[in-house]
Amino acid sequence: MSERIVIAGASGFIGRYLAEHYRAQGATVLLIGRSGGDARWGDPDGIRSVVTGADLVINLAGKSVNCRYGDANRAEIFRSRLETTRVLREAIAGSDTPPPLWFNASTATIYRHAEDRPMTESTGELGIGFSVNVAKAWEREFFAGSLPGTRRVALRMAIVLGDGSALLPLIALARFGLGGPQRDGRWFATTARRNAGTFHEFRARGGRQKFSWIHIRDVLGSIEFLRAQPGIDGPVNLAAPNPSDNRTMMATLRRVLGVPVGLPAFRWMLEAGSAVIRTETELVLKSRWVLPERLLDAGYVFAFPELEPALRDIVSSRELLDAAASR
Repeated sequence: MSERIVIAGASGFIGRYLAEHYRAQGATVLLIGRSGGDARWGDPDGIRSVVTGADLVINLAGKSVNCRYGDANRAEIFRSRLETTRVLREAIAGSDTPPPLWFNASTATIYRHAEDRPMTESTGELGIGFSVNVAKAWEREFFAGSLPGTRRVALRMAIVLGDGSALLPLIALARFGLGGPQRDGRWFATTARRNAGTFHEFRARGGRQKFSWIHIRDVLGSIEFLRAQPGIDGPVNLAAPNPSDNRTMMATLRRVLGVPVGLPAFRWMLEAGSAVIRTETELVLKSRWVLPERLLDAGYVFAFPELEPALRDIVSSRELLDAAASR
C-alpha cells in the first residue's frame, strides 16, 4: 500500500520539488491550496478528509515575503501563515485517524541579526521586528493545543537554494556584471517603518552579513531523516553546516558562473532598487548565522555541506534545463 502524503501550499518551488519526489517514489500525494488540488482553504471538511489517514502532512502555505511590507502585505503575510496553520491543526485534531507526523514551515529569520556567533536551537536568541514577529506567531500557532497522536516539527529553513529560489535573481545580477557584495550602510528611517518593525538597522559592513543556506536536496533529505527520528519534535534548523557571508557567496557564485568581475551594490542602490521591484532590503542585509545543531547531533549527513558544490549543482542543472527548453 502506497504512502499518503499531504502537502499544503505546494505552489512554490519547494512544494513542487517535494510533490514530484514523493510521486516518483510511488506515494499518493494530496494537495491543499487556494484553488485546484484535492482540498481548498475555506473547506474545513474537505481538509479534514484529506489529512485523515495520511502518513505525513507538510505545510508550506504562506504569502511570499518577497514583497514590500506595506499594511496590506504585512497583514496578509500574517494571515496566510496563521490561518492555514490553525485550519490544519483543527482538521488534525478532529480526525479519527490523525497523521503521525506534521512538518510546518518556519524560518531561520526568527533568530536575531548575528555577526558575533551562530544561532542554534539550544543557544540561539530570537530577534525583534516584523519578520521575527511573524515567525514567532507562526510557531505559536503551530504548537498550540493538544495533538496527542501527531508529532510536530517546525522547519526553521535558511535560504533554500534550488532552481526557482531566491538564487535566480542573484544569478541574473552576476551575469550582468552586478554580482558584487550587497553592502549595508546608513539610511533614513521613517516613524511608520520603525513602528512596523520593518526598518533594517545598519550593522554589518562590507558585505560581511552572514548567509545561511541549504540545498533543496537537503531540505528533502532532512525531512526524510526526521521522519525516522521519532524522538525529535519542536523546532529544527534546516541550514547547511557551513554558512558563508554575502561577500563570499557572491564571489563564489561569480566563480561558478565564470564571471570575473562583479560591481558591489551599496545601501542606497538597494533601497532604490527594492522599491522598484517591490521587495525589502532586509532580505539581503540581515545577517543570518544559523547552524543545524539538532540534525548534526542526530547524525544527519548533508548531501551539500559546502556552498560551491551546491551552487555548481544548481547552476549546471539549470543550464541543462535551459538548453533542453531552447531545443
